[in-house]
Amino acid sequence: MFKRSLLALSLTLAATLPAFAHLDPAEHGSFAAGFSHPLFGLDHILAMVAVGLWAAQQGGKAIWQVPAAFVGTMALGFGLAIFGAPLPFVEPVILASVVFVGVAIALALPLPTAAVAALVGFFAFFHGHAHGGELGEAGAWQFAIGFIVATAALHAAGIAAGLGLARISGKLITRAAGAATALGGLWLAFGA
Repeated sequence: MFKRSLLALSLTLAATLPAFAHLDPAEHGSFAAGFSHPLFGLDHILAMVAVGLWAAQQGGKAIWQVPAAFVGTMALGFGLAIFGAPLPFVEPVILASVVFVGVAIALALPLPTAAVAALVGFFAFFHGHAHGGELGEAGAWQFAIGFIVATAALHAAGIAAGLGLARISGKLITRAAGAATALGGLWLAFGA
């Protein structure tokens, strides 16, 4: 199982390499542009994979409820952005999501699934708004389906990695991955 989880994570990360050539969403409102969009921002990758890791760490129903809350609320944020609703502090909250979820994993916070889903949902709204705000005049629905599929794939990679890591090390490596995620978020906020 660990080898499959590692392979899934490796393939997901490999898909983010520049060989895919980032499609400009303002020019290409397509499924491909939407799918590629979350794969070309380290903040998005870290946050999406971390949500999957946190869901796996929580276990039980959280494995599907937490990512579902993220994807659903992200779609709402996207819709509001498409209709022109302003939202302050989008980029700072996105970076805060990386740090917060990373710290939550590192500390193995014992929260109820509903609380975890609500927290990731809050952050997801800002992620979705960012996607919609960057879209411009392109085809919203195709783009939205693309980034929703990519987000779900990144969540799945995080879940697979979290479940695989838990089998080989208990929670130790997962917690270390959370700490690394939080540090990555801090680096993006202050060092990049």
